[in-house]
Amino acid sequence: MKTVAFLTLGCKVNTYESEAMMKLFTLDGYTHVDFNDRADVYVINTCTVTNTGDAKSRQMIRKAIKQNKDAIICVVGCYSQVAKADVLKIDGVHIVLGTSHRGEIVECVHEYLQYKKIIVRVDDISKVDEFEDLDVDRYLHNTRAFMKIQDGCNNYCTYCIIPYARGKVRSRKPESVIAQAQKLVDHGFIEIVLTGIHTAGYGLDFKDYDFYDLLVDLTTKVKGLKRLRISSIEMSQIDHRIIDLIASSPIVVDHLHIPIQSGCDKTLKRMNRHYTTAQFAEKLIELKTKLPTLSVTTDVIAGFPGETDEDFEVTYQWIKDMHFNQLHVFPYSPRKGTPAAKMQDQVDGQIKKQRVRRLLELSHQMQYEFASSQIGKTLEVLIEERHGDYMEGHASNYLKVNVKLPDDSIGHIYKVHIVKQNDVELIGSVINEKTE
Repeated sequence: MKTVAFLTLGCKVNTYESEAMMKLFTLDGYTHVDFNDRADVYVINTCTVTNTGDAKSRQMIRKAIKQNKDAIICVVGCYSQVAKADVLKIDGVHIVLGTSHRGEIVECVHEYLQYKKIIVRVDDISKVDEFEDLDVDRYLHNTRAFMKIQDGCNNYCTYCIIPYARGKVRSRKPESVIAQAQKLVDHGFIEIVLTGIHTAGYGLDFKDYDFYDLLVDLTTKVKGLKRLRISSIEMSQIDHRIIDLIASSPIVVDHLHIPIQSGCDKTLKRMNRHYTTAQFAEKLIELKTKLPTLSVTTDVIAGFPGETDEDFEVTYQWIKDMHFNQLHVFPYSPRKGTPAAKMQDQVDGQIKKQRVRRLLELSHQMQYEFASSQIGKTLEVLIEERHGDYMEGHASNYLKVNVKLPDDSIGHIYKVHIVKQNDVELIGSVINEKTE
C-alpha cells in the first residue's frame, strides 16, 4: 500500500490546493495517512506570509525527513516559490514546486522514483498568465466546501509578500467554477465558500465577465446550492450590483469580511492601501442601511511601522464607531523582502502586544453585543459538529449557534429560534424540520 501525508500551513487557498493534490495521489492509488504517521510521500504545503511562517515551514520539512528517512519529501507553495534556494539547502528534500505545477506533483514523484534526481519546478510567477485549474469535489472533514476561484494579487501592500509569491491576478474560467460548484453540491455540500488570494478580484483579467457575473451564475445555475459565502472582499469591489444581489438572493449569505487593516489614514497610506477611512465608512454605512441583517467582520494590523500612540487611538476609536461585529487582529510582523520591513520607526514588541490585547477586547465586546442583538430572532443554521450536549453550527451571519439535535443533523440547515447567549455564542431551539 502506497501512503501519502500532507501538512498544510497558512490560508484557506492552501487548504484547497492540498485537497486537490491529495485527490491526484488518491487517483494514483495512494492512501492518505496522518502527517505524524510514517508515510512513503510527505507533502509540505508551505506559507511565507511572515518570517514565522517561513520558520514553521522549515520545521515541518525537517520533521517529515526525520519521520521516515526513506520517504520522498515534496515541498510546495509560497515559501518554496520565494525561497527555493533555502528549501534546497535542507538535506533530504527531493521535490520543490512553487505556486504553479502542483497539478504535476504525482508525475514528479514518479520521475523521482525513476531517476533519483532532485526535481525543481519554480517558475517566474510574475510571468504566469493562466490560472492553474485544480479540481476538488469533496473534503474529508468539512461541512462547508472552500472553492478557489482565482490566484494572485495586483495590490502590493507594503507589508505583504504575497504578490511576489502568487503573481498577478489570474481567474478560473467561469464554466470550470460552475462545474466544480455543482460537483461539490452533488457530493452533499450545501454551503460553498468562495476563496482566492484576492477573491473579489476575480475577472480583472477577463474582458466582459467579473465577480458579480460569477455570483449571478452560481446562484442561478448550480442546482441544490443553499448558501454562498465570500471569504473576503475589498470595500472598493463592493458595488451597487453586489449590494442588491446580497439583499435579494436567498443564497448569498448576510455576512461580509472586509479588511480595513487600520483606522488611521496616515497608516493606510504607508501600507499602500488604496482608500481612506472616510471612503470605507461611507460604503459601510450604505451597506448596513440597505442590508440591516448584514454582519461585517474585518482585519486589523496593530503596530505597523510608524504607528504612534495617537495613530493607534484614532484606529481604535474609528473601529469602535463603525460597529464591526468581529475583528481579526494581527500584530505587525516584518516580512523580509517587503518595503515595510525596511521602514524606520518599527514599533516595540511589547507595545504591539498591548495594542493587540486592546483590539481583541474591543472585538469581544462588539461580538458579544452583536450576539445579544440576535436573541428572539430566527436564524438559519448549518449544523457542523457536536459540542457537548448540543450540536453546533454557523448561522448565515457567521455567529455560532448551539441547538439540541441528533448527530445525523450534521450538514443540514435548520431554522432556529435564538433564546439566549453563552458569551459570544448563541443557544436556540429548532422551530421546524431542516430547510433542505
